[in-house]
Amino acid sequence: MIFTYQRTVRFQDTDAAGVVYFAHTLSMCHEAYEESLQHSGINIKTFFTHPNVAFPIVHANVDFLRPMYCGDNLMISLIPQKINVDKFDITYLITVAEVIVAKAVTRHVCIDANSKIKRELPDEMISWLETNRRDAEGAERRKSREEIM
Repeated sequence: MIFTYQRTVRFQDTDAAGVVYFAHTLSMCHEAYEESLQHSGINIKTFFTHPNVAFPIVHANVDFLRPMYCGDNLMISLIPQKINVDKFDITYLITVAEVIVAKAVTRHVCIDANSKIKRELPDEMISWLETNRRDAEGAERRKSREEIM
């Protein structure tokens, strides 16, 4: 099953026009990423507080397809993909009532937390990537079969 994170848009997430402020969309995606890590058994306190390795975001983009408003119940689905031995992307599909309202992508690179030099992804992240990717592919296959029927 693809990992999904549910979140309600709060007033503090919106701008003067009453829609989600663009930068807050990435914050919500990062919340989903953190929840996914924790759900897979990774201790996020250790992961973010005293890491041996770090996974900074080196690129991010968001496409806004429809506005998101205060009170909207968001479903954020994660689809991670390993790019190479030290890099991965996470695609986030944000839906409201089963309609995609935004799509975001973050690219992360693995570095040694002290030297800041790139290094290979550790086993726990490779496992997280493989599990979530496999779950996303399985969900896509099930969806395809449902559309055919």
